Amino acid sequence: MTGPVRRPRLRALLTGVVTAAASAGLALTGAGAAHAATALPSHIAAPYFEAYNGDSLSGLASASGNKYLTMAFIQTQAAGSCTPYWNGDTSLPIAQANFGADIDTIQAGGGDVIPSFGGYAADNGGTEIADSCTNVSSIAAAYEKVITTYDISRIDLDIEDNSLTNSAGIDRRNKAVKAVQDWAAANGRPLQFSYTLPTTTHGLAGGSVGSGSGLAVLQNAVSNGVRLDVVNIMTFDYYDNATHNMATDTQTAAQGLHDQLAALYPSKTDAQLWNTVGVTEMPGIDDFGAAETFTTANATSVYNWAVSKGINTLSFWALQRDNGGCPGQGGSDTCSGTTQSTWQFSHTFEPFNGGSTPPPPANDFSVSLSPASATVTAGGSATSSVHTAVTSGSAQSVALSVSGAPAGVTASLSPGSVTAGGNATLSVSTTASAVSGSYALTVTGTAAGTSHSATYTLKITGGTTGCTATPWSSTAVYVGGNTVSYGGHTWKAKWWTTGETPGTTGEWGVWQDLGAC
Repeated sequence: MTGPVRRPRLRALLTGVVTAAASAGLALTGAGAAHAATALPSHIAAPYFEAYNGDSLSGLASASGNKYLTMAFIQTQAAGSCTPYWNGDTSLPIAQANFGADIDTIQAGGGDVIPSFGGYAADNGGTEIADSCTNVSSIAAAYEKVITTYDISRIDLDIEDNSLTNSAGIDRRNKAVKAVQDWAAANGRPLQFSYTLPTTTHGLAGGSVGSGSGLAVLQNAVSNGVRLDVVNIMTFDYYDNATHNMATDTQTAAQGLHDQLAALYPSKTDAQLWNTVGVTEMPGIDDFGAAETFTTANATSVYNWAVSKGINTLSFWALQRDNGGCPGQGGSDTCSGTTQSTWQFSHTFEPFNGGSTPPPPANDFSVSLSPASATVTAGGSATSSVHTAVTSGSAQSVALSVSGAPAGVTASLSPGSVTAGGNATLSVSTTASAVSGSYALTVTGTAAGTSHSATYTLKITGGTTGCTATPWSSTAVYVGGNTVSYGGHTWKAKWWTTGETPGTTGEWGVWQDLGAC
């Protein structure tokens, strides 16, 4: 995956000794073929899940709402091995004991997982199984073992970096894929392979096998009789020092791939070609930096485009990044670096799942303020810009209102409604008699029964105190009927008291709250 592609430090290569017994255990047979895997629908959203960091697979699937996840990564433990492990870790062989219960839970809920072979570290270090293992039947047996162990119906092949220049590995991989496709067909098992490849903004790089050409990988696959089910392009980390609109670049890259597939399959219809296309985004700031930022608005644009074209797969790297916990930070494995709500990219892509044309996303918007606070001297004024943005679906008319202004303060909005994506101005003015203190003004946007709010904090100085009662003293003695001021409120003692702070003893306590003053 290109997220980790240019950050090999994030894909620690685990080393150790591979036993002869482990390697000898893989031989392609018909054993285990009787399972009844469930075919994936023709349109799915399947973000990558980083299986190497200890997160709960089914837990994050449930929390994020994703029915389908692509699990990264399976690789050998060392170059030369034919034995697959999760993350190349010999303590995590392909077995029900490792991720099986999580996968069962997801499948029981109507979803599925797509195990992914490769990834940057494996492709770079020679532990991608077709680069590592020189026996085609053993490579095919590794694929079969994953299929039958977890009863899945798609395998992802992440081919990049050195794997794109290993011509022998490319040919072995494609021969193994063909063998497994024949095995699945003979046993009535639904099965797909997706080829995940880096891309330019106008399609796969060309050239000969072993030159680093993604197109040559597909040409070799076709020459080996492979059926190309899904070609999934990684539409990020271009590293071309150009200005990017990441949504537009996704569309031009996918169009280029479509045209390349048309040359490989001249008899396929336009709809069939588009249903072979997958795209994988990187939410927020990718590894290159801020010039390559995939925004929440880009996600909505890509979703709508994907629906219109009928592509096969929407994905992103990676699920654990789908939060706004690190604004401005690029290339993180745990946050997007952009302003977003948690799981916002997931929720934008999730409606894509299904066998028919997915629905457009529901219209929604956000409201924010800049600045979000001000300090004014009584009699003064301040303004703030009210920003709205489309967070999913299409722009709609948003009615704006403001509440929470205390006596002596006037707050207004101009204009009173905007089309989502537009701005308004919040104007706040105070009188000389305004009471000093901090106040929360709430700006609310409403559209089609949905409301979102932002808070503006106004601090007034140099105004009146507002309280005429004597300030409360911790050392004074009070009797029933005495009044004091404390915390901007007037309080009346119900009986004799001393040292009891107003507002801390509850409604049955000694102090009766007479309200703000």
